[in-house]
Amino acid sequence: MQADKQTAAREKSAGKNVTEKAASAKNNTTAQPETPTRGHTPPEPSAAEKKPQSGFLRSAVALAVILLIGGGVWYASQINTQTLSQRLEAENAQLKSQMAQLQQEQLQSHKQMQEFITQQSALSAQYQQQDATLKHELDLLRSRVSTLSSADVKSWLIAQADFLVKMAERKLWNDQDVVTAMVLLKNADASLAEMNDPGLLDVRTALRNDITALSAVSQIDFDGTILRLNQLANQVDNLRIDDGSRDGAPMDSSDSEGITSSVADWRTNLTKSWQSFMSDFITIRRRDSSAAPLLAPNQDIYVRENIRAQLLIAAQAVPRHQEESYKQALDSVSTWVRAYFADNDPENTAFLKEIDELAAQPVAMSIPDSLSSQPLLDKLVQTRIRRLLNDEALPPPVAEPQAVPAEPAPAVPEAAPKQEG
Repeated sequence: MQADKQTAAREKSAGKNVTEKAASAKNNTTAQPETPTRGHTPPEPSAAEKKPQSGFLRSAVALAVILLIGGGVWYASQINTQTLSQRLEAENAQLKSQMAQLQQEQLQSHKQMQEFITQQSALSAQYQQQDATLKHELDLLRSRVSTLSSADVKSWLIAQADFLVKMAERKLWNDQDVVTAMVLLKNADASLAEMNDPGLLDVRTALRNDITALSAVSQIDFDGTILRLNQLANQVDNLRIDDGSRDGAPMDSSDSEGITSSVADWRTNLTKSWQSFMSDFITIRRRDSSAAPLLAPNQDIYVRENIRAQLLIAAQAVPRHQEESYKQALDSVSTWVRAYFADNDPENTAFLKEIDELAAQPVAMSIPDSLSSQPLLDKLVQTRIRRLLNDEALPPPVAEPQAVPAEPAPAVPEAAPKQEG
């Protein structure tokens, strides 16, 4: 733009010079004499007349130079404008491509947004439908609970009593827990007593008979038995092994009867000692009818561990009420203690006495095979609660007037869109 302004200023200045030179030339021409007539030879111009002609030529040359320069400047400006226009066109084309790309991206984002909106609308419609179904089910449950609570609260007490009796049976036969079973039966009787119904006297009488039968069952202290067995297992290391001694004296002890402690009787004592030595040089003694199996050195460890293992087996059989396993384990312990350990040791004797007492104690109880109140409660549940549930299921078919509003078809579709909105 600055180059165009400079060229325009130059052209304007060149035009002013040309107009000034043209005016001066006109004045010079007007000042010249008239042209001579024919027949007369024109006089040669003087030096003063030649001066204006040389000035005109100079101005014409200058004008031509100015025109050439102006044309070059104009041509250069035209070239610059063309390059600028080409650059502008290229930039415009690039901008147009970018705009087209942005428009395409905008269309894609708009399309994705539309898809997301459709998905969200579908999900919202699905959630609304699920919410409507859940509300409907909740209303049904509320209506059922209200009908049950308002119709017959006593049925809940019957169901509770039936559940308590079944739990008592499980406790009695699976865990053999007589105390818990008696508590559950008493709670069932209390729930039936709240009804104050004379028609339940047979069931309550059966419950009282079951409670009396369970109270007659002999109670066994299973926890105490397990603790006693564990204590005996800890005392196994204190038992003394039979080392062949008899009443505390070694088997090769010599008979020292008749020997005195007086020095004066040395001859008599020597004679008696010599006779005893010669008579008992080789002696065979018999302890009892059956020889006791003596253990080799360091072999008592295995016997003690086996005894401890049998005591642990007996302790595990107590809560499972496996009386046969319990008896066999204690019999094995008693046999091994009597075979390998000293009978005359007081600690061993106390250990064997404890084992015998535990073996005589039973670990299984004589529990009744069935409860007389259970079939009566089952029959009561079937006659009252099942009938109540059947009566509850009757309202849908009884509600026939609900089919009448279905005649005006527009009423139903109008309600549906309201719930969806």
